[in-house]
Amino acid sequence: MSVPAPVPVPAAAQSSAAAQRPGAAEPAPPRPAREGPAAVMLVVGFVLLSLNTRVAFGQLGPLAPVAGFGTGTLTLLGLLPPLCMGLFAPLAATARRRLGEERGLFWASALLLAGAVVRILGLPGLFIGTVLVSIATAVVNVLIPVFVRSRFEPRRVGVMMGVYALSMGVGSALVAALMVPVWEASGHSWRTAIGLAAVPAALAALGIAPQLRHAGRGAGRGAEPGAARTGVPGGAGAVGTGVPGGAGAVGTGVPRSAGTRAGDTRARAGGAGVGKGGDRSGRTGRLDGLAWSLIAFFGLQTLLFYTTLAWLPAILVDAGVAKGTAGGMQSLFILGVAIGGFLTPVLAAARTDQRPHLFGVLLVCALGYAGLLAAPASAPALWAVVLGAGLGGGQAVAGVLYVKRGRDHDHVAALSTVAQTGGYLIAAAGPVTASVLHAVTGTWTAPLFAFVGVLLLSTVASLRAGHDRPAAGPAPVAGA
Repeated sequence: MSVPAPVPVPAAAQSSAAAQRPGAAEPAPPRPAREGPAAVMLVVGFVLLSLNTRVAFGQLGPLAPVAGFGTGTLTLLGLLPPLCMGLFAPLAATARRRLGEERGLFWASALLLAGAVVRILGLPGLFIGTVLVSIATAVVNVLIPVFVRSRFEPRRVGVMMGVYALSMGVGSALVAALMVPVWEASGHSWRTAIGLAAVPAALAALGIAPQLRHAGRGAGRGAEPGAARTGVPGGAGAVGTGVPGGAGAVGTGVPRSAGTRAGDTRARAGGAGVGKGGDRSGRTGRLDGLAWSLIAFFGLQTLLFYTTLAWLPAILVDAGVAKGTAGGMQSLFILGVAIGGFLTPVLAAARTDQRPHLFGVLLVCALGYAGLLAAPASAPALWAVVLGAGLGGGQAVAGVLYVKRGRDHDHVAALSTVAQTGGYLIAAAGPVTASVLHAVTGTWTAPLFAFVGVLLLSTVASLRAGHDRPAAGPAPVAGA
């Protein structure tokens, strides 16, 4: 009796069947090309987008001592960015859900360009344009960590977050350094100087536009794009690699876990907070200790960043530094932000415990404020760079915390949204409070001591965010 020949089974079916067998190893996802135009365009677009993200916020500091802006104007313009970014950070969740990361970043770049143009139209335009720029930046801030995790492999997260922060600082520093020279060359026209921000804004929109062809491939809808998307070496890799509790690799036939599907449901419902194990209860909206720690750390660091960005030239002028020199120190401060913003996430992402890096950042900030208190006019360039490095590191390392603590793209987006919503609202109080303290005391000593006190609070706030790992098992279903 003859034995029938076996029927060949397609490789894809074998892979799918093997993936569904208990204990079967997950098939390796296909790796995208390590080189090529697509990878180059991704990195170039990411850098151009990053260069533009903080340009508009660094323009007023150098102009403030020479352009004749009143204290009330400067205070309001310092208040608007963190306030609007806090209020509109949840908009990023809607943009991601409906558009995906790529389209969300593109339309945010377009809005930022429109805001940069509106800022040229006199003082009312400066206020309205600043609001538009801040709304666009709020969306970019939230989407960038998710974009980095979905388009770059896990081992490159720290480097790309560092590139993001470095590019932000370099772009802002270059434009800030040009403010006073352009103001002088244009016959003391602050509108012309402010208009420079439209150039990097246009480049950002053009740079991110090619990524629109990757939109709608699972992004923003709970799916981990994995290697199915085009990225730099390795793309996103097999999702879950290096991140406990991650979902299976998309496109490999591996069914996603119930925890991931539950996370998708909560994300589509608009939940941004996190409860026990990193998720939020759909019934209570309860935030856990990790979420509060991220809010407090990011909020206090951002309060110091935007307050210093708004008032550093005024602090130095009151200490006896020439107005033109004080404006130049703002550029050095932003350059320090770029340096600290690059180094800190690169170092922090290589570890599972980021507390030493957070404490290091706070120590550098304390050194900078101590210098401004003890001898502000003796070495203003040194204090500006040191302070910038510390505050830049604090701003950039937050993105690493979201990625390290999050289990999947939805969870990273949720942590980023809730931390930035609460954090920026906390930060909005900084410029106004510093202005009031200066007006009441007549010096900048009281505000600077208050900054040191904020650093102490930030030290305590960072403890949980710096080491609390996400749960490795499936997340509980909301309402279960």
